[in-house]
Amino acid sequence: MSVHPIENRYYYPEMRGIFTEEARLQKMLDVEAALSWAQAQLGLIPPEAAEEIGRKAKTAYVRLERVKELERLLDHDVMAMVSALSEVCEGGAGGYVHLGATSYDIVDTALALQIRDALELLERDLKELLRVLIEQAEAHKKTICMGRTHGQHAIPTTYGMKFAIWACEVSRHLERLGECRRRALVGKMSGAVGTMAGFGPEGFEIQRLTMERLGLKPADITNQVVQRDIHAELQCLLALIAGTLDKIGREIRNLQRTEISEVYEPFSPGQVGSSTMPHKRNPHKSERICGLARIIRASVLPSLETIALEHERDLTNSSVERITIPEGFILTDYILRQMISIIRGLEFNYEKITQNFDLSLGLPMTERIMIELTRKGLGRQRAHEMLRRLAMRCWREKRSLREVILEDGEASSLIEREELDEWLRPEAYLGTAVEQVERVTRKLRELWLD
Repeated sequence: MSVHPIENRYYYPEMRGIFTEEARLQKMLDVEAALSWAQAQLGLIPPEAAEEIGRKAKTAYVRLERVKELERLLDHDVMAMVSALSEVCEGGAGGYVHLGATSYDIVDTALALQIRDALELLERDLKELLRVLIEQAEAHKKTICMGRTHGQHAIPTTYGMKFAIWACEVSRHLERLGECRRRALVGKMSGAVGTMAGFGPEGFEIQRLTMERLGLKPADITNQVVQRDIHAELQCLLALIAGTLDKIGREIRNLQRTEISEVYEPFSPGQVGSSTMPHKRNPHKSERICGLARIIRASVLPSLETIALEHERDLTNSSVERITIPEGFILTDYILRQMISIIRGLEFNYEKITQNFDLSLGLPMTERIMIELTRKGLGRQRAHEMLRRLAMRCWREKRSLREVILEDGEASSLIEREELDEWLRPEAYLGTAVEQVERVTRKLRELWLD
């Protein structure tokens, strides 16, 4: 029976499948087969032995149950795999398995193969999230809403701006993923402390051919392990992605508050919001994303600490990475795909979006009025102070800015009624918002989706 929620709740099968015990075992077997092939190419072991090892280096022959049985006896997971592979190879081929290699030649190279598969899924997720964000940005580039800073009404913006900003952030994650892929997809075949002594003078060629066979780059230099800054960088990438999803989820949660009620995450016809309050429509998917983002970010510190291994290596990275790497990828994939579904199905309450402009009595338009008065020749500071004074009166008397301006002697002498009505229109104070969205979405489509 499963214990961890990534086994039974917070996962999608494709990503989880990359990190199962069976999948890890198969990747290690793939590395052993590639090593034997490389050695046969160089005449170091008989070709028929390499063929037999390659044929049997599959979980159909090397059963996980047998590996576990041997591990209980040997107390060493890699040696258990080597022994299980050796015993199914016929014709003496088993005697050539793992020749000259050390455990982490196999483990780190197999891990790179898992990371390659995981990054491919993650890239697909990010591009799909980018696609739905671009679609929403384009659809809502003219959907005017109240901008908020410090939780307070600021000046008008558009929902298209929100989506376009998030889309740009996702684009940067795709760039980072490409950089991480370039550094992370490396393997090693360099022996006990990295000197290649076990492979003799053919060490460089064995490593090159093995990695070529597996589609990886050979590490430039290693000790017993590939250096852990590579894996820490991956965890930082996952944490950055999680941070963006946390930000989007938090915005949706706030916009769905009863007092705001502008946007709602999807809610299916039979969905239940509360076990006791039938009326509730909770943004629980966004809340789940925000919660799981904390777990992903929390893996950064232990990953950074695995960089400082002692001498040519110690084992303190192993137990950490068995948790943080699978968990990080599985949870990041999960919250990415959850967010794609949320963004695609967002519901907008256009009536409430409009009504919320009235809550601040027209005060979010004071900046525009200040700028227009400056254009008329009134000093910027004087205009600011006059409007600050009038704004305080609006709050105090719960009256609209329009009404207070028209009653005020100084303000009404400077502002005509018709131009005030124009200056108070939110749709007339959007600057380049629409154009910015159009430019960004066009750029991002060309960069990633076309």
